[in-house]
Amino acid sequence: MSSPPGDVATVTVLVKVPPSDAFSIFTTEIDLWWKRGPAYRIGGRNPGQINLECGPGGRLLETFELASGPQTFEMGKIVAWEPPHRLAFEWRGVNFKSDEKTVVEVTFEPSASGTRVTVRHSGWSALGEGHPARHGLTGRDFSRMIGLWWAGLMTSLREHAEK
Repeated sequence: MSSPPGDVATVTVLVKVPPSDAFSIFTTEIDLWWKRGPAYRIGGRNPGQINLECGPGGRLLETFELASGPQTFEMGKIVAWEPPHRLAFEWRGVNFKSDEKTVVEVTFEPSASGTRVTVRHSGWSALGEGHPARHGLTGRDFSRMIGLWWAGLMTSLREHAEK
């Protein structure tokens, strides 16, 4: 079954570590490799941290400092936890309504030189064309934007894993 245009963005990166290490780095070192700044963090340039509560039902959280004190936003909840092969989590952007979510699936496949990490972010068709997360883009233009966003993160993961 195929998805509607713009519903899915898929990005793959090769990291030169075994799958168990790649899975562990992705999950337990997420704050170290997740890019900083307004394009990648809700807190923007404010000090903060991204944390993944490992295991089924765990949450993906971003905590950041504001003048009024620390704020925490739940970006997602783990819906599949299969170390070291796969994890999936619901994803919510800061501008999503309480009932809106997408799904991020991450797989870790052995390769001759390490691990092929693939991120598949789907469910965007449930958000209307005028949704703020779309930045005015639809169809393939929108999925390309999301793919480039994840590509930046996966490049950062690769660089961190290979230090």
